[in-house]
Order: sequence, then C-alpha cells, then structure tokens
Amino acid sequence: MPRSSRELGGARGSVAAERAVALPAALIAIAFGVGALAAAATQVSLQDAAADAARLLGRGETSARAAAVIRDAVDGASSASRSAGDLVCVTASLDMRIGRLISVPLSASSCALAGGL
Repeated sequence: MPRSSRELGGARGSVAAERAVALPAALIAIAFGVGALAAAATQVSLQDAAADAARLLGRGETSARAAAVIRDAVDGASSASRSAGDLVCVTASLDMRIGRLISVPLSASSCALAGGL
C-alpha cells in the first residue's frame, strides 16, 4: 500500500537535497581526476623532452636548439642545462595549472654523455 505524503513527513524532498549536494561534489572529484591525469601525461612528455634535449647537447647541439625541443614538446616549459664531468644534464620544468585555483609544479631531469653519438 502506498504511503501518503503525510506519513512521509519531512522525508519528501530529501532526495532532491541530497542530489543537490552530491552532484557538485562528484563533478569536482571528476574534474580533479581529469586534471591529475593531464598532469601525469604532461610529466611524461616533460621527461621525454628533457631526455631528447640532453642527447642533443651531448652530441654538440646548441643550448638554444635543446631549449626549443622542450618548448615544442610542452607549451610553456622552461629548461636549464649544466655540465657535470662527462655528463650534460637538462632540467625541464613547468608550473601546470589545473583549473583556476591549483598550480602543480612539474620537473624532469635527464643526463647524457657529452661527446656521445
């Protein structure tokens, strides 16, 4: 037998209120998940670009060419290079924005043998 609205009392409309609270929370969680996946993909690209730039410097290319490889791979990324003995090391970095409020600093380093082929 169906219950009348009087028997339900204050429960009528509580489902709508719960949905009104849960839906934005679920959307925010999904947005952060997508942002985390994008940051992880950017980190992989940054690591690959740093490795490519280090190999270029190891073969004798200019630091401008190595920096261009990093900028082409990841928009807005910056790079720094240094020599350490027989190695040439490159660090690529980027402050990635997730939404308008969160900034995630990403950094990747790679070294290559100087004078290598």
